[in-house]
Parts: sequence; C-alpha cells; structure tokens
Amino acid sequence: MNRKIKLFGKNLALLAAATLAAVYSPGVQASNDSATADMAIARNLAVFNSLYKELNTFYVDSIDAQKSIETAIYAMLNDIDPYTEFIPAKQQDDFMAISTGEYGGIGSIIMERNGEVFISEPYEGSPAARAGLRAGDKIVMIDADSVSGWGNKKVSERLKGQPSTRLKVVVERPYSEGSLCFDIVREKISINPVPYYGVIRGCIGYIALTTFNQKSADAVREAVLALRANPAVKAIVLDLRGNGGGLLESAVQIVGMFVPKGTQVLQTRGRVKQQEKTYKTTHEPIDTKIPLAVMIDGGSASASEIVAGSLQDLDRAVIVGARSFGKGLVQTTRTLPYENLLKVTISKYYIPSGRLIQAIDYSHRNPDGSVARIPDSLTTVFHTAGGREVRDGGGITPDVKIEYAQINRLIYNIISDNWAFDFATKYAAEHKSIGPAEDFVVTDSIFEQFKAFIDPSKFKYDKVCEEGLKNLRKVAEAEGYMNDSTSEQFAALEKLLKHDLGHDLDQHRKEIADILAEEILRRYYFQRGNAIATLATDETVDAVEKIVKGNEWTKILGKRQE
Repeated sequence: MNRKIKLFGKNLALLAAATLAAVYSPGVQASNDSATADMAIARNLAVFNSLYKELNTFYVDSIDAQKSIETAIYAMLNDIDPYTEFIPAKQQDDFMAISTGEYGGIGSIIMERNGEVFISEPYEGSPAARAGLRAGDKIVMIDADSVSGWGNKKVSERLKGQPSTRLKVVVERPYSEGSLCFDIVREKISINPVPYYGVIRGCIGYIALTTFNQKSADAVREAVLALRANPAVKAIVLDLRGNGGGLLESAVQIVGMFVPKGTQVLQTRGRVKQQEKTYKTTHEPIDTKIPLAVMIDGGSASASEIVAGSLQDLDRAVIVGARSFGKGLVQTTRTLPYENLLKVTISKYYIPSGRLIQAIDYSHRNPDGSVARIPDSLTTVFHTAGGREVRDGGGITPDVKIEYAQINRLIYNIISDNWAFDFATKYAAEHKSIGPAEDFVVTDSIFEQFKAFIDPSKFKYDKVCEEGLKNLRKVAEAEGYMNDSTSEQFAALEKLLKHDLGHDLDQHRKEIADILAEEILRRYYFQRGNAIATLATDETVDAVEKIVKGNEWTKILGKRQE
C-alpha cells in the first residue's frame, strides 16, 4: 500500500478532529439546518484532507503524523466532555481490563518514583505474590532487559502478556543485599471488585465495592448471601467511597438484590429515540427488608451514584457520607478503522424520582471554555417513593452527612512523599509476621521508630506560616514599617511559628498511626488488611453504627421498618 495512503487511512479519525477547527474558521460555518450542516461537514473534511496533504508534502521538516493526529483528536474530544475518549488499539487491553476485570499478567500494582519503578502491592494470591515479590521492591530487569528509563507505562506493558507465558523479574529489595530474581508464569488476573467483606462493629455486614465491572454483581451477591447467613448481622452497609463507577448493568443488578423484581432503577435519554431505555430489575431480590446503608463521598461517581441514588429514591437505604461526584452521563463504544475505539457519551440517566444527578453541563461553557457545577439555587426538588425531598443537578446528597476534616500539609507530605510506605517496607523486612489484622495497633514503640525513620533534612515540609511571615516582612520593609520595635515583634512571632517536626508529628499522632497501620497491614494482609485497619477508626462507619444500634432507620427514611 502507498505510504501516504496508509498513513492517512490509519489516522482517519483526525478528520473529525479537524472538522471542529474548520467549523470555527472564517468562511466555513455550519447551519442548524440538517442538510446545510451535512454540506458544511463535507466541506470541512475536504479542507482538512487538502491541508494535511499540503503539510505532508511541503512542510520544511518531517511531521510525526501519529503524534500530531492524536493531539488533534484529544483536543477536539476535550472540548466535549471528559468521558468521550479516543482509545487507540494499543491501549485497548487496559480498557478491556477495566470493564471485564481481567487481564493477562503477574497481578501487581506498580508505581514510578524518581524515574524508577517499584512494586506498590501484589494482589493477594496472584503470581507476583506467590513468587515472593513484595511492596517496595525496585524492578531493575525484565527478562534480559534493563528497565532503566522505562517508566511505569513501558514496565506495565512488559509485565502483562498472554497467560501461561514466562518472564523473569529482577528486583532490588530494600534492607536486603544484592538483587533477587523471580521466575513468574503469567496468568489471567481477575481483579476482585470486592476486596473485603465481613462483620464489623459486631453487628454490621460490611461490603467494600471498588468498581463496577462484569464480576461486580456476582461478587456482591456472594458477600450479601454470606453476611445474611450470619445471625450477628443486623444491617448491611455497601461502601462505594472512591468508586468511580463502571458498567451501568452491574449497578442495576446490585440494586435488584434489595428491591422487588421489576422495580424501575433508571431511564436513559439521548439525542435519538434508540438511545432511550428503561432499566428494571430482572431477578428476585435477596432481601428487601434488612436495614441497608450506602457510604459515598466525592469520589463516588456514575454507577456508584446509580446504586446510591436509586436506593435513596426508593427509600430502601440510608445514604451516609459526603455528596457524590455528579456524573449522570452514559457512554458506549464505537469501532473506528484499524482497531481503534471511540468511547462516546450517548445519553443521560435519570433515577427513579426522575432526577438527573449530572453536576456539570458541558454543552454550556463559560467564555473562557471552562465549566462549572450547577449552582444549588438552580436545582429542582424531586421526591422519593415515600415523599422525602431530594434534588437533582449535583450528585447524591447523603441522608446523613459526614464532615471530613481537611488533610493538613504534614499528613499530605507523609503520604505523597512515601514516608509511611517506606517505613512499612522497613517494618515488614524486620518482622516476618504479625498477629491477626484485627488486633494490630501502632504502639508507642512503633510510632517512635517512625519518627526516628524520618530524616528532617529530606522531609519536604511546606512551612506555610514561615513563608507567609517572610513575605509579610518583605512587604513591611517595602512600605517603610520596619523599625526596632517592629523587628522585635517579627522575631517573637517567628519564634512562636517556627516548625518543630518532632512536635508536629506528636500533635498528629492519631492520624499518622492510622496511616501507618494501613500501610503495615497491607504488607501482610494485602487490600483486606488495609480495609480492616481503615474501618477500625472510620467516622463514616461510626455514623452507620449509631444508626444501626439506635434503630434510626424509621426516622431517617420516614417509614416503618419491618
């Protein structure tokens, strides 16, 4: 095939991208009239076709067509909404792994730090975990190739592959001499959407759901059935915090476990009639009576909001936490030439009360191109099945709101600069085992070890007060206010506001201890251990426990609980 024809065909999707630019070019404008608009599109495509050929033929330097074309595509899609995406053929494995929950590989999360790639966490029971890879291991070679300068993406691509194929991974392990080589056989990795479920606080059946993929409904069903079989369980809580969503159908199936068969969960409405659809539950429920709570926060979006919003509208569950993200848009995939895909927004969804929870109207942008959430003053009141008021236009507002404390800079730096992660790596190297996850606590001794572990000279402390005072001194000097008296006052204030890292760590011992417990337990009990540590001091769980033990369902939902 002719090189130019092949190149042009391979990147045919760019024509659509260029159309956007051409539509807004002088003399090339589309009409609202359908026929005129079709003619304008044809003209714009012709303009781009000609422009591209001229550039390819006459531009002084060679053009990286793949890069420039994808840049144009992404620029066009960025002007629509953040959920309409171009998915090149080379990225489809990652896309399919998200929707199916499966991929071929070793089963480990990796992270990049200062240009080097580390094992962040092997999945429990995965080939990586069975082989002996640990969190904190620095990957130095894959098969016979050094990974120096590769970055996260390339390392990930090399670790993945067809099940039953072998690879060698060489790592450097902190607090261990020399390098370690692991011979690993890749497998089909199934990402468990329910990393943990169990009985917490003595009477609450807890289920953590992290994503909505093809396995989510079955995993939740298994958890619900197991918890219902435990006579100690008086209520069930579904934790959707941080769950960004996924498959709409999985959300409908999960709602169907708690409401009668045939219950309408949502409607989707699009630009064309074919995109309008009503979703109802299709299976007999597991339990329509057991008290149910759903925990959400600002990271709960899309399918998470379908579950939380539908159960709220049906007065079936108490929603606890913080207002959700507000994504009420539905996407589907369309095939493009040469095995590329387009994930495109085709409709909006409306939950049982009739409300749309989309928080941002991307079709109406500010003059500078930015978008903003719909103000609360412009939202509309709807009603649940029992007559309670709920609103549209801004995510799901919980029935019981939790005011989460803002993370301070000290805690932020401990997490973001991996001080807690690295300390947990050291702790695990020095302690081959620990007791049950439920019994683990960060003792005074462990906390003092962590304080000693931090090198004050390397700790990136954002000294906001000190910097603010320094700037104020400069302003005072510039304005002529500095004299002996003022200087003395500044000196006294500087002394008061001077940071003492050890003192600050002690002041925030509880928050730091919680973080350390999560990281350490993750080393021994993986995501399950992290969940156990988090739930022990979780203020949202505290609120659910209060509702359960105080039997407050009636008051909150406005109906009699049988």
